[in-house]
Amino acid sequence: MKYAHITGWGKFVPQRVLTNDDLARMVETSDGWIRERTGIAERRIAGPNETTASMAIAAAIEALDVAGISGSQVDLIIVATTTPEYAFPATACLVQDALGATHAGAFDLSAACSGFVYGLSVGADAIRAGSANTVLVIGSETLSRIINWKDRNTCVLFGDGAGAVVLQASDQPGGVLSTLLRADGSGSELLIIPAGGSRHPITPQALEQNMHTIHMNGREVFRFASRVMERATREVLHKAGWTPEQVDLFVPHQANRRIIEMAAKSLGVSLDKFYCNIAHYGNTSAASIPIALAEAAASGRLRPKDRVVVVGFGAGLTWAAAALEWSEPKPSARSWRTLSRLGYGLANVRSRARRLLRRLEDRLFGAPEPSWTPPSSTGNPPQNGTRGKTYTPSHLPREQHSTEAQGTQTPS
Repeated sequence: MKYAHITGWGKFVPQRVLTNDDLARMVETSDGWIRERTGIAERRIAGPNETTASMAIAAAIEALDVAGISGSQVDLIIVATTTPEYAFPATACLVQDALGATHAGAFDLSAACSGFVYGLSVGADAIRAGSANTVLVIGSETLSRIINWKDRNTCVLFGDGAGAVVLQASDQPGGVLSTLLRADGSGSELLIIPAGGSRHPITPQALEQNMHTIHMNGREVFRFASRVMERATREVLHKAGWTPEQVDLFVPHQANRRIIEMAAKSLGVSLDKFYCNIAHYGNTSAASIPIALAEAAASGRLRPKDRVVVVGFGAGLTWAAAALEWSEPKPSARSWRTLSRLGYGLANVRSRARRLLRRLEDRLFGAPEPSWTPPSSTGNPPQNGTRGKTYTPSHLPREQHSTEAQGTQTPS
């Protein structure tokens, strides 16, 4: 049996700091009001050139450095995010390209604030199943770009950042020992971005009503989170064969300090066993747990063989937990890190070269011509033995594609 060990970790947070006093000049609130209700003092806000992908790449490189490996050794990349670079392609594909992970599969995972733990579970399962030996799991968010900055109930809560871990296969027991994934879609309207999907596309009316930003029923979400934090923790501990007292460190989703305090009290353990950095970053959704893990490891709060529980909850509604035995990072020489940075530079050159090659191929050879004539507008079936095939007008110029698409009606 293969075990999935965490062998590398890293984080990236933007330089810009937005304090509670800064917010008090934007909306009707105060530093005292925010601290008392959430425990947040400040949060990081992405700059104009910082995106979900760029932060994910930075966190991933740091995690790979700790693990002592390069991007070319990664088999699978999972990016947990609710703020992807684009609707598609997946942000994970952009990370794959930047890291030169030429043998890796890549996809995004959407489970809101539970996303990183979901990704950790999926990555560990891939290793246990033998389909991957090295998995990169990233949580990255630019929540500042989906916030209504006039809504004091939400704009005070969220921040931007990214965290990442490297999972590697090992015959030695340890690593990710048990996981728990749960969801309750009946509460989907409690934390939601109403517009921007297929049900409510972005329209001028939707923008005017701020339907493209976060809408939250804070009271109900708080009640939900207060229940599932303890429940999920106890369930995953039972699966691992541990008791709360045997855990060295709890790393919860950083949404609200009061929720963390309630979880500690319900579990009957000291609050000192809970890692909490919400005061500095606010709620960074899928990035909060990996950021906290990276900080805890760097500060000495996590040591090899420590028993760790991570637990998250969020929109969906979703919640998830994992029990881990912490691993020791591999020592890596400074010269190796220099070479790895050179490798990422070469990955960028390779990416540009592949784009250029595609353009050259298109000019030299063009797009393939269809081997049959499309059905006529009368609806008569084709007469050349192509019944049942799908016609793609790849031979048409780009402009004609657009014209035909605009004139196509969806059947009722």
